[in-house]
Amino acid sequence: MERYIEKAKILIEALPYIKEFNSKVFVIKYGGSAMIDEKIKETVIEDIVLMKLVGLKPVVVHGGGNEISDTLKQMGRKSEFINGLRVTDADTVEVVEMVLSGKINKGIVQLIQNHGINAVGISGKDGKTLKVTKIENQTVDYGFVGEIDQVDTTLINSLLDNDFIPVIAPLGTDANGQTYNINADYAASAIAGALNAEKLLFLTDVEGVLTDIKDKNSVISRIKVNEVDAYISDGIISGGMIPKVECCVEGIHAGVKNVHILDGRVEHCMLLEIFTKSGVGTMFGESFDMENKK
Repeated sequence: MERYIEKAKILIEALPYIKEFNSKVFVIKYGGSAMIDEKIKETVIEDIVLMKLVGLKPVVVHGGGNEISDTLKQMGRKSEFINGLRVTDADTVEVVEMVLSGKINKGIVQLIQNHGINAVGISGKDGKTLKVTKIENQTVDYGFVGEIDQVDTTLINSLLDNDFIPVIAPLGTDANGQTYNINADYAASAIAGALNAEKLLFLTDVEGVLTDIKDKNSVISRIKVNEVDAYISDGIISGGMIPKVECCVEGIHAGVKNVHILDGRVEHCMLLEIFTKSGVGTMFGESFDMENKK
């Protein structure tokens, strides 16, 4: 009997969050190991479905770098990255679109619909959702890699209003209709800001921001955006975590209430972060209620 009581307590703990977040938009940046490990992939989809069923409005923005690299390798082509961005020539951008908008996007849609929830897969090209310009760099030509100038939320809001979960591939077009590859983290941040999302959740392959990189239990649960520069100066936020955190800060400045870095390798990490008092990752915001992690 005791274990059933404990389960009931877990449900009761989630109740105030379910009330608070009802009808709120949650943007999920889906990538990393959570897209590769079949067991974790299923728990991610279950989290998204449950979020929808309890009244939240999830929007999924996905990556797919490993699939793109594997496909290019099968075609006898080598992947090249500079500063974390894929160098994307005219032939490569066609492969990127094929993999992102085709195999990955529609695969996620089907997994969601297997649970009886309607989803629609789009890319940032559809409805001119993501308007971009080519990333210009004086020393590096990334090819057809774009930065977002504007997000038109008309199509996304139409899908949300009609009870669909939008699943978005990070591609966009410029004024001439040229297709560009977009870093999925930046796409998720821009989309979440334009939607004034309640939360932006980054599923990553790290536990969160750690005070000691050797201690996986040293996760910093809350960081105010005005503290980020100090954490970078102190070396607590460093290396590949810096651009991820910069996306978090950009999201907050763009209008997202809170941004979370979560370990996508942990089963049901999103439910643990959203619907429990303590959470499991690092949350960024302008300020916090000191009595409540959320």
